[in-house]
Amino acid sequence: MDSILKPLYIAVSWVIVTLHDLLSPIFGTDSGVSWSLAIVGLVILIRIILIPLFVKQIKSQRALTALQPHMKEIQKKYKDDRQKQSEEMMKLYKEHKTNPLASCFPILAQAPIFFALFTVLNGIGKTPPIKHGVFTQDDVVSAANAKFFGAPISQTFLGTDITTVKIVTVILIAFMSLTTFTTQRQLMLKGMPKMDSSNNMMLQQQKIMLYAFPVIFAISGVNFPIGVLIYWSTTNLWTWGQQFYVIKRNPTPGSPAYEELQKKKTKKSGVIPSPEVEVIETTEELKGQRSQPKKKKKKSK
Repeated sequence: MDSILKPLYIAVSWVIVTLHDLLSPIFGTDSGVSWSLAIVGLVILIRIILIPLFVKQIKSQRALTALQPHMKEIQKKYKDDRQKQSEEMMKLYKEHKTNPLASCFPILAQAPIFFALFTVLNGIGKTPPIKHGVFTQDDVVSAANAKFFGAPISQTFLGTDITTVKIVTVILIAFMSLTTFTTQRQLMLKGMPKMDSSNNMMLQQQKIMLYAFPVIFAISGVNFPIGVLIYWSTTNLWTWGQQFYVIKRNPTPGSPAYEELQKKKTKKSGVIPSPEVEVIETTEELKGQRSQPKKKKKKSK
């Protein structure tokens, strides 16, 4: 496993060391601020790189929404044959080039980086510290002494008896779980079209994510170094903000946020939208390029 992740150890450690070196003249070489901000910078860089995946995620979610009527027909037609139902569902996804698991892509893409960061920071917390990637011995000693609100960033909740470390880790774990929950809840309440909850695969998947991920983070967080908790809390904040922007500026058609946006546009313009106007949502809009509404052609008399 180490040999497979070695390139990631090098990449993750290089980004952290580079950002730390840039911040050291301002905050100090052994400062917890320098090392903590270097981890935050790593998050920002990764999330910028993952923006295309995020766009693909949104596109796939909206495609699944559009397929709901077809999915219900398949469920109704093959209600007594689960295997045939699954085969027809997979055929439907393949025809429309979508994936019901697309909402997990950003998390899955971050998983190797997460494990690499965990290994790098966990090595720093060893006695003596173990270096990974491009970290020098001076780097690991400096990082081992760096503190976040008085708690070393390399320490874990279960790996120490220091009260400060336990308090800081509990707060970060709670914040990490809370932001995971609120991000998913924001999507379900504002960003998803109203739909029948019975036999709805997409809605069931979202509900599982709503409750399962916060619990998983809360349980596993006691083994994470504080630096990893900083990383995951920051990426959750980024996800929440990114999602909030998309829901507010370019909501999914049929969602509560979309209805609110249409009401605001109507109130501002004073013109009631014609039912013949079809709003086309595209990935170009996600990049800030608004497409014009297309009117349906009227049949000539």
